[in-house]
Amino acid sequence: MTQRIDDYALIGDLQTAALVGRDGSIDWLCLPRFDSAACFAALLGDENNGHWRLAPKGATSCTSRRYAEDSLVLETTWKTRTGEVKVVDFMPQRDRAPDLVRIVEGVSGKVEMSAALRLRFDYGSIVPWVRRADGHRVAVAGPDSVWLRSDPPVKTWGQQFATCSSFTVAAGEKVAFVLTWHPSHEPRPQLVDPFESLEQSLADWREWAARCTYEGPYRDAVVRSLITLKALTYAPTGGIVAAPTTSLPEDLGGVRNWDYRACWLRDSAFTLDALLSTGYVDEAAAWRDWLLRAVAGDPADLQIMYGPAGERRLPETVLPWLRGYADSAPVRTGNAAVDQLQIDVYGEVMDSLFRAREAGIPPRRHAWNLQLSLLGFLESTWREPDEGLWEVRGPRRHFVHSKVMAWVAADRAVRTLESDPSLPGDAARWRTMRDEIHAEVCVKGYDPERNTFTQAYGSRELDAATLLIPRVGFLPPEDPRVVGTVDAVRAELVQGGLVRRYSTPGAGAGSGTPVDGLPGEEGTFLVCSFWLADALRLTGRVKEARELFERLVGLCSDVGLLAEEYDPVAGRQLGNFPQAFSHIGLVGAALALAAEESA
Repeated sequence: MTQRIDDYALIGDLQTAALVGRDGSIDWLCLPRFDSAACFAALLGDENNGHWRLAPKGATSCTSRRYAEDSLVLETTWKTRTGEVKVVDFMPQRDRAPDLVRIVEGVSGKVEMSAALRLRFDYGSIVPWVRRADGHRVAVAGPDSVWLRSDPPVKTWGQQFATCSSFTVAAGEKVAFVLTWHPSHEPRPQLVDPFESLEQSLADWREWAARCTYEGPYRDAVVRSLITLKALTYAPTGGIVAAPTTSLPEDLGGVRNWDYRACWLRDSAFTLDALLSTGYVDEAAAWRDWLLRAVAGDPADLQIMYGPAGERRLPETVLPWLRGYADSAPVRTGNAAVDQLQIDVYGEVMDSLFRAREAGIPPRRHAWNLQLSLLGFLESTWREPDEGLWEVRGPRRHFVHSKVMAWVAADRAVRTLESDPSLPGDAARWRTMRDEIHAEVCVKGYDPERNTFTQAYGSRELDAATLLIPRVGFLPPEDPRVVGTVDAVRAELVQGGLVRRYSTPGAGAGSGTPVDGLPGEEGTFLVCSFWLADALRLTGRVKEARELFERLVGLCSDVGLLAEEYDPVAGRQLGNFPQAFSHIGLVGAALALAAEESA
């Protein structure tokens, strides 16, 4: 039976990540990077597409699970009629080769354990050749090689193209398994001690979490969100992927399935805010530097997303042999939205670099010249229609949010020059551009009859992204047009107390031909719901903001994770998981509410 998306927990080593189900099965793992081909892809197919299950014999779901305090080390407890065991899953931060460690600890009595490892390289399509060597099981296919060993040694055998084992643990006993990947043309990497690695991993994570400066309400949820953001960071470059998964559906059984294993520019300013506001200046600086490297070049070639190391080519491909999570096909790798025009990203980049400078992160010598180049291109482009923040696959439109973010780009340029007149640049030129955009949006993007900003010029549809208008400073929170927009979004885009991104067929007022050009519906968008909480706070409705925030925190899984979306009717999370944007929204809203209470 397909597990719910929020039945999974995350482990990782800051270069890739795995999802572990409540049934003890690791159903998703890409090696050696977040965006590499998966060797466990049962998440998007079935067990024959690769998984690694480790659980008491005959058990179907664990008794309980949690992360060891302030860490990404997962502890899963199983209570059986004969005893109790704990399975500890983690990936130590690597020196060179990625390792996945699973330790079974006997707690009481005796428990018979069963394990089945099915390696399937290239997203579940390639069955490797498996042999024994030096006490290991070695799986090889093409460029990939995986070594499996146990400590103490456990007997294994091959069965139905899987490596199986069965063993008993008593109270106080421990059995560890280590799975190590390396390129097949290279020698076996150095072995790691699983028990020493556990202690080091716990120490590494707790030392990192202790740097968090936030001490306000919901600190546990904030720290868990920050740990999740750290886990989604590709350590060699500082890039942060949107999620470690591809094609987890926004609409069960539908086609709204996308690859999120890339770094989006739209997340940049929010990410910097979350990191800087909680004391993680080094991580914020690394993200800033990743951003500068990624966007370097011709401003006309600016993309909305890049690979973890700044790769530009992210071709979208369908994997027909995978049936999709809950039969939601197609399964895609890469993302064709990389080629879209999204004018808002210029504002995101300018805002991010402005915030970094304001926070005292030493500026790079070339950064300002790069910003001027981006502004020069935007000056001739902002009047064009685009695909917008939500990467619609329908016709281009004059999206209000895109225009507002173009205003942000010009505004941050003006403010930078005002704060540092020694920098080159024509403040009057950008001030004129800023004023022109502002005037146009207030006329063409505003519906005076309904007292709300709309999704696009001339449309009646609404867009949750307009909730950001006061946050970015386009208009003050007390402006009647801002208050009216918040009220309109609540009236037309809220379902079950949570916020949709925009109208889709069957979703309420303005529905008809979907703006995104796709069939089906989607769940409520969690980060948009956090935006609503913040907009309510800004417009003086703090009690309502706090109530919404508390409900959103309550939607976190049992281990504190959030996907991209939530279905309030079915009561389940949807979309890629865990989602950086959702956790960034949680951190931002928590800090803003805490500041409001302090004030």
